[in-house]
Amino acid sequence: MSLPRVLILGQPFNNNFGGGITQANLFGTWDKDKIAVVCTSHMLDNLNLSICDTYYQLGKDENKWYFPFNLIQRKVVSGEVKFTENNNPSTSVISREKLRTRVINDYFYPFLEYIGVFHGISKITTSAKLCKWVDDYKPDVIYAQASTRETILFCLQMQAYIKKPVIFHMMDDWPSTISQKGPFKKFWHKKIDGEFRKLLNSATILLSISDGMAQEYKMRYGKDFITFHNPIELKFWKSHQRKTYELSSTPTILYAGRIGTGIQTSLEFMAQAIDKVNAALNMAIQFVLQTADKPAWMANYKCVQHKALVPYNDLPEAFAKADFLFLPYDFSEESIRFIKYSMPTKAPEYMVSGTPIIIFAPAETALVKHAISGKWAKVVTENDIDKLCGAVKELVLNETERIQIAQTAIKIAEEKFSADTVRSQFRNVIDSVADKSN
Repeated sequence: MSLPRVLILGQPFNNNFGGGITQANLFGTWDKDKIAVVCTSHMLDNLNLSICDTYYQLGKDENKWYFPFNLIQRKVVSGEVKFTENNNPSTSVISREKLRTRVINDYFYPFLEYIGVFHGISKITTSAKLCKWVDDYKPDVIYAQASTRETILFCLQMQAYIKKPVIFHMMDDWPSTISQKGPFKKFWHKKIDGEFRKLLNSATILLSISDGMAQEYKMRYGKDFITFHNPIELKFWKSHQRKTYELSSTPTILYAGRIGTGIQTSLEFMAQAIDKVNAALNMAIQFVLQTADKPAWMANYKCVQHKALVPYNDLPEAFAKADFLFLPYDFSEESIRFIKYSMPTKAPEYMVSGTPIIIFAPAETALVKHAISGKWAKVVTENDIDKLCGAVKELVLNETERIQIAQTAIKIAEEKFSADTVRSQFRNVIDSVADKSN
């Protein structure tokens, strides 16, 4: 059966973000010549070119900032970009922009949000060049992700022009946190909520990242969502699956991923807990952070070590070598609003690794509910240092529990997150709505 031609809006196939990894795994066996992506230039980094190498870069012809912000906007060329392994944008390009990006994201954008102009400083439009490129490509269906006001409106514009079915996929509950600062927050929240509902009404199929999100959105928006979380290639992840559970003299608890909003506080809390456990048990447990940046607080704790991010292909070995894997979420109200219905992309990857998992997160999150129901992790749901210390001690001292957690996690990962099964279901969803009249 011929595969539909899919036009993807907003999210490239990159290895930097959960949305990109999940998308790559869902489209993993799609014909390469039947996938094309439209996205902004700042997201074209560390691409997975095995899935797709055809991109339209939204530049100065489409991505427009209003005066006076246009005076500082970089003039990016619009048009198709064909990538190869030899010209794949790497993280080294982004690293040179790290300071500028951090200043913009941490100070400039929050200031603009507070004074009430952030959501109105720019727009993405359909240029003549983009429209011709889309006409030449002749998509059968649109698959879209969005998390900002301008990408919501862009998706609506593209659908109006292309007039093809839209499959819209939610990765986080960003509508709950998109406008939280300043005296104009209620105005923007109401306005964006209306625009977002218009996008949901115009979509043919709606996808969620968890069952909890689907249930919440049914109540909130009156819409049915189909759950598609990150699937995993079992053969790839089993290549270095952990088989033994004896601890070395210096056991390691590994956290791999981003550091920032919704995670930072709980990471430091684990560092405190490990130092306390080491003192109590006379051990030398190491807390390894495999992250892009070193957190400023790590120097305050004896147990913390930092390692650079490893290539995606090396993750199975890195996860299997650790004695424990850590999945944290912060307990603040703002963090809970953002992550309550999300499932971390790395969750099934952790599960199939065979390494016991420790979860430290609020009880109301979809992650915790899934883990407790399946009994595939050691879960701490109270923001309490003693409770976290106790959980670490129990796993360190109880090999039987380590084995039970790890084997249960593997079994669930194989049954629920196998890429072969999930991709078949995903393809059926797309086939069911694709317009193949081109």
